[in-house]
Amino acid sequence: MNIALYRSKFSKFQSTIALLILCIFLSILSDKFLTVDNGWNVLRQISVNICISVGMTLVVLTAGIDLSVGSILAFSGAVAAGLLKSGISLPGNDLFIGFTLFGTVLAGILTGSFLGFFNGWVITKFKVPPFVATLAMLTVARGFTMLWTKGYPISSLGDNFAYIGTGWFLGIPILVWIAVAVIIAAMIISNKTALGRYIYAIGGNENAARLSGININKVKIIVYTIAGALAAIGGIMVTSRLDSAQPNAGMSYELDAIAAVVIGGTSLSGGRGTIIGTVLGAIIIGVLNNGLVLLDVSPFWQQVVKGMVILLAVMIDKANLKAE
Repeated sequence: MNIALYRSKFSKFQSTIALLILCIFLSILSDKFLTVDNGWNVLRQISVNICISVGMTLVVLTAGIDLSVGSILAFSGAVAAGLLKSGISLPGNDLFIGFTLFGTVLAGILTGSFLGFFNGWVITKFKVPPFVATLAMLTVARGFTMLWTKGYPISSLGDNFAYIGTGWFLGIPILVWIAVAVIIAAMIISNKTALGRYIYAIGGNENAARLSGININKVKIIVYTIAGALAAIGGIMVTSRLDSAQPNAGMSYELDAIAAVVIGGTSLSGGRGTIIGTVLGAIIIGVLNNGLVLLDVSPFWQQVVKGMVILLAVMIDKANLKAE
């Protein structure tokens, strides 16, 4: 009885413990780790992953997965950059439509939302497994990005747009403020709304949720739409920080997002997990990436280490499920 109790308490704090151990370890190995500049650098870097991971958390809580977030990020950022820089010229006449900063940001978010909506529609309407549907969207959205950019970066987007990714407000980077806003909104949705209760119910037992009157298809479509919108916000953040929409932006971002979700304690089986846990998972991934760079570890070995961390997190998750 006591062992089960201790195991339960440890599982709640395992992400925090892992983060503390990692920080202590890296601070010993590198004198650059515990510096203010490096701290802000880590926070700016993880802000994008937090936005994507929060959307991924909602998806995984329904026992789904979204492999397309990296490609949606790239296409949404490219759409925003292209509209801001060149607007739209309608073929066959001289009509030109220019876009304001707000208009381009909105267009980028709507693009990601639509692609996410399409994911949810395919999954629910045609009963396509989420892995397959979003894997297809990964390729489709990447292709759209290449077509939109013609394979070339869209750069020199102006100081106002760059302020999103490089500016500061009240001594804190704008990117961090955006991530905090996303976290708060997601916590309210998951903990204080009917939608949040439905998401957990579907992940816990979809058949029971259906029998209780929950519109399963509607909830899943909303969740995938939110994931697409948050990936688009991440795309705008990346594009703004680089002052350039890169055709290959967002490559492997879905892996970092899934890693953050799993490390944060969200079960891949659905129905169990928290937004705060995912935030801790994203911080762990960000600190790990930063530490490996500071230690001058080869990029190839960095991939190996991250893969092993993901595997370890999944093994711990399975062990916790068996213990329950």
